[in-house]
Amino acid sequence: MRALLLIDIQNGFCPGGNLPVPNGDAIVPIANRLIDEGPYDVIVASQDWHPENHGSFASQHPGKKPFDMGELSGQPQVMWPDHCVQGTPDAEFHPDLDLEHVDYIQQKGENPAVDSYSAFRDNDQAAITGLAGYLRAQQVTELDLCGLATDYCVKFSALDAREMLPEIKVRFIEDASRGIDPQGVKAAIEEMRAAGVSICTSTDILSD
Repeated sequence: MRALLLIDIQNGFCPGGNLPVPNGDAIVPIANRLIDEGPYDVIVASQDWHPENHGSFASQHPGKKPFDMGELSGQPQVMWPDHCVQGTPDAEFHPDLDLEHVDYIQQKGENPAVDSYSAFRDNDQAAITGLAGYLRAQQVTELDLCGLATDYCVKFSALDAREMLPEIKVRFIEDASRGIDPQGVKAAIEEMRAAGVSICTSTDILSD
């Protein structure tokens, strides 16, 4: 059983959003091809879904500006612009993303006291989402993942997939993902590779 995980392909992380990833919308046609033509039995998507008072927002910390470093629940925290607030257009999936064939949507980042980069669990690793359990229930043996942003939510999702689902083969689809910082992207790919995540492209998958 092969699964595709689409990570946070939302308006907030695309040009015009509150926390845009450079050229983030360029992955939408590639993701759609993978959805429509890829060898997948299961397609899942994660969705950043923050309350308006989320503690990762710079607006919740007097004197802090977006992208400053701060602290949240005793842990170092990047102070983000308000983004992907529940029920706002910023939190909606990109309008061109083909959601018709998505079997399961995993919302994340709902606890205002902790950030959630990974689709599998909060950053403090104290609370898990339902995604790992869902993939196990579907008897998934191979998981390909892509989305936004490579150096944050994609990387942490890949690392958690390897740790929490060691029986599953995990691949990162490089051309169907975009990152915030080029050096961060390079480091993230090396970190994923070192953890046993295979690096591939959509062409590799579609030509299998």
